[in-house]
Amino acid sequence: MKYVNIVAPMLGALRQTKSVLLYLCSTRPQVTPPFIKVLNTKIFYVLQEVVQEYERAVIFRLGRLLRGGAKGPGIFFIIPCIDTYCKVDLRTVSFDVPPQEILSKDSVTVAVDAVVYYRISNATISVTNVEDYGRSTRLLAATTLRNVLGTKNLSDILSERESISHIMQASLDEGTDPWGVKVERVEIKDVRLPVQLQRAMAAEAEASREARAKLIAAEGEQKASRALREASEVIADSPSALQLRYLQTLNSIAAEKNSTIVFPIPLELFKGFSKRMEH
Repeated sequence: MKYVNIVAPMLGALRQTKSVLLYLCSTRPQVTPPFIKVLNTKIFYVLQEVVQEYERAVIFRLGRLLRGGAKGPGIFFIIPCIDTYCKVDLRTVSFDVPPQEILSKDSVTVAVDAVVYYRISNATISVTNVEDYGRSTRLLAATTLRNVLGTKNLSDILSERESISHIMQASLDEGTDPWGVKVERVEIKDVRLPVQLQRAMAAEAEASREARAKLIAAEGEQKASRALREASEVIADSPSALQLRYLQTLNSIAAEKNSTIVFPIPLELFKGFSKRMEH
């Protein structure tokens, strides 16, 4: 935001050119230059200024805001020594919020930084209601980041970044609305944890993974034991099922091209020999 003060020409130069200007205006009024206005034989100097499509000019006349709001885009006219104006850029501006050391709700210290996007929604208010809207928005963003994250646990900060960004955007937009500033977007860039806390979290995660692995293995063994019990009951009810299982085992061994094959022999064949040995 740059205030431009327009200085009138020197009085000596004005006296020298006054007769020439009066002659031109009296003889050929249709060729009066665009920067001269003739009213009741008095000459007023009017300066021509231009603002871009993305800019607006807020004009003050003798210290008071000129009616009609901000001027632009295009050409506008001001009176030297009476009018002052400042240009306001309406394009979206982004800035980084410096890393903030924040104490979370569960007493963990983290460093968090963010990025904010904002634009001017009302050029007149941004000039008259606040001295420096850019600096004020930056300071408010830093304090809002600390206040919002101070009410969250560490797990919420790490997992709910999107919801935290929406809360910050709503809070910033409400705070900057009287300044003519519209906060469009807020994003949390990085959350840095202390090294000791990172190691502790890694050890905790590893322990939880090992515990889950043991539980899964135990559940698998339990299911396997139940299946084996049911299979043994079926084999006990049907002796031929055991022989079929023997043949299936031989088939799987032969398919692997092993040099040694073990033939299972039913124990019933040895019952006759055992009885003769007893007699």
